[in-house]
This record gives sequence, structure tokens and C-alpha cells, in this order.
Amino acid sequence: MAEAVRTVVIRQTGGPEVLEIEERQVGDPGPGEVRIRHHAVGLNFIDAYQRSGLYPMSLPAALGQEGAGIIEAVGEGVTHLKPGDRAAYGGGPSGAYAEARVMPAGTVVPLPDGISFEDAAAVMLKGLTVQFLFRRTTPIGAGDTVLFQPAAGGVGLIACQWARSEGIRLIGTAGSEEKCALAREHGAAEAINYREADVAVEVRRLTDGRGVDVAMDGVGKDTFEGSLNALRPLGMLIAFGNASGKVPPFDITALMAKGSLKLTRPTLFTHIADPATCREMAADLFGKVLNGDIKVRIDQRFRLDEVAEAHRAMEGRATTGSTVLIP
Repeated sequence: MAEAVRTVVIRQTGGPEVLEIEERQVGDPGPGEVRIRHHAVGLNFIDAYQRSGLYPMSLPAALGQEGAGIIEAVGEGVTHLKPGDRAAYGGGPSGAYAEARVMPAGTVVPLPDGISFEDAAAVMLKGLTVQFLFRRTTPIGAGDTVLFQPAAGGVGLIACQWARSEGIRLIGTAGSEEKCALAREHGAAEAINYREADVAVEVRRLTDGRGVDVAMDGVGKDTFEGSLNALRPLGMLIAFGNASGKVPPFDITALMAKGSLKLTRPTLFTHIADPATCREMAADLFGKVLNGDIKVRIDQRFRLDEVAEAHRAMEGRATTGSTVLIP
């Protein structure tokens, strides 16, 4: 049975002003699909990248990558979820900025009772990102040193806590003393104010000239060079985001000259494409939330009809922690 629900869509790319709310029909799930009624929806930089056209989509398009709520119906072949189940997802096709939606079941996972809908919507995409950065990209263990940029946003604060829980020394960067303090409070061993210090020089000082084992960079254009320069020989740069814009083309012989460095540009969507892997990653993340290693910090809440305001705050770097929309 079809029902009209409020959904945020874009008909053209541009600034927050292109976000519109329309009534869209949501029907029953087909084979391998579920219908979920959202109680909370997460906001992420990828939503802004898609809205602006940095990550092209075919238009018109619905936005939003993560949400949590109650399963209303399941299609044929779905066995890990049933109507009435609490569930959450981060990744999969966009369209989370809505009261309810039908979507592929593969990236939707059962949500433990001990985790609220808001916390789940705030932690899924960011937390699964941190999971693949620390667990699935290059071996990282207790005693290793990681540079994380930026450390005071939604992904960064989860990364700080994850590192602390695993005995990994995380050096974070942020753009103000307040944000540096926030990173340290969440588990960063050190925090560098990138507006006042040369990050690579400061990292060398903090590591007795050695450099870090791994640099995780979600900023992009503004920090790429500094992240490379902060690495020890044979170290790895994991470039996982472009908050400041795309990294311009560069000469790969720089990797040789700086000490046989490794560079990768992963995306969460490759890791969660296999449903069984996605559920394993989520279970690992939920375990850390349930045992208190990771406390979800939601500093901004907006109604669905305040979505443009939410995007302005996120892009203006006026947010800390996570932001959720309440449908």
C-alpha cells in the first residue's frame, strides 16, 4: 500500500538553497528490500558533496546516507530482519532524509536495544568509516601512532575514542583550541591547532623526528601535503574525504622521494557492499558503543524542514560531534 511521506530532494546541484521537501509515495518492499520508518537521520559531508555536485548523481535525487528506525515490512528473501525490528544503516543508496523509505536490506542491520535511534543515526556511517580505517585498511595495533585530520568532527571524535580503546596513539588536528581540547577529551594523545602550527613539523617534534605510522586524512586539498610529510618511511596515507575540496593531481614519484610511502583512497561503500561483512563491521562498532569505549556525541539536532540550515552549519565548520535530523 503506497503512502506519501516527506522526503528531501534536489532537482539541481548547488548550495543549501537547492534542498526541497516533497511528498513522495513509498510502497511495499520488493525482493531483498525493507521499508523502514525513520526515528532519526544522520548528516554527513557526503550529503553536501552530492548536493553541490562534487559527487555527481542523476537528478532529481533524494539525499541522506544513514538512519535508524523501525522495520515496517520486509520483501521476499530478507531473513535477518522482520517487521517491528529496530534497525539502522549507514551507506547504501541515498534517500535517508525522509520520514520512511524502501531500500535494499543488505546494508540495514539489527539495532541492539541498548543503543538509541538518535545515537545509531549519528554513529553508523561515521562509525563504520572508523571501523574500516582502523581494522580493514592496513594493520594498526597497540603502540602505533596515527595522525587524524580533522579530529573534532563526527568521524574524528569516534576515531579518538576508538584509538584510545585499542592502545593506539592518535595525534589529532583541529582549527581552534576548543576543538583541540574536545579531541583530547575524547582520547587524542595530542592535538595540533592547524591554524597556528605546521602540522608535519609538529608531528615530527611529537614523534622524536620519526613520523607517524599512518595518516588518516578526511580534509583533502588543504592537508594532503602535510599528511604525506608527517609519515615515517614506509608509512601509509589513507585519504578518506575532501572536506576542503579534491586533492589536485600529483606526481607519484613524491611517494618514493618521501620514503616509499603508501597511499590509498578508500570508500565505505566498497567495504559494506557484502551484506555479511557489513553486519560484522556493525557488530564490532555496536560492541564498542555498548561497552562504553565509544560515546556518541550529538551536538546539533534539526527538524527535517530545517535541513538547509543544518547543511549551512555543517559546511561552515560550525558543528562539533554529530548532527541528526528528526523526521
